[in-house]
Amino acid sequence: MADVQSVNRSFTMRTDCPHREPCEENQFLAEHVERLLTSLRRWTARDLVDPQLPRVEQARRIFAAPFALLSHGTAADPILNYGNRAAMQLFEMSWEDLLQTPSRLTAEPAHRDERARLLDRVTRQGYIDDYRGVRISKTGRRFLIDKATVWTVLDERGAPYGQAATFSAWRYLTGDGK
Repeated sequence: MADVQSVNRSFTMRTDCPHREPCEENQFLAEHVERLLTSLRRWTARDLVDPQLPRVEQARRIFAAPFALLSHGTAADPILNYGNRAAMQLFEMSWEDLLQTPSRLTAEPAHRDERARLLDRVTRQGYIDDYRGVRISKTGRRFLIDKATVWTVLDERGAPYGQAATFSAWRYLTGDGK
């Protein structure tokens, strides 16, 4: 099983794009996206894009999708290793920022225990599709996500590779949390 640093390194070293994010030159990180999609299908029987499309086209559509998709590795304090354009915009991060961010930092300190319980539940069950919680962008902008699906990502041998989340419902919160 690859550790998160080697996973992150492999993604950043394979790209020739000006901003080092998924693009034509790195096939939109199709291998990683395929792992995310295959794992989601295994747990939920759901597809985020047409599985009959070529692998690179699936990855292209995922990167440009209007919903957020993020993933992290299996380290004790996992680092994000993928985010589509919607996720990067929502979390106000560049690709470089994303690949250096511990996923715990996507939640405020007051909500990190809740996040840890969520991830433990996902580890035990394989996935959940009813998550609702507050997240925070790099600049401190708070938002509530609703109806998120979070799942365990498996490698080709069926071993844990990380976790991923997707959601299309969110709303920004004001200073008082409303």
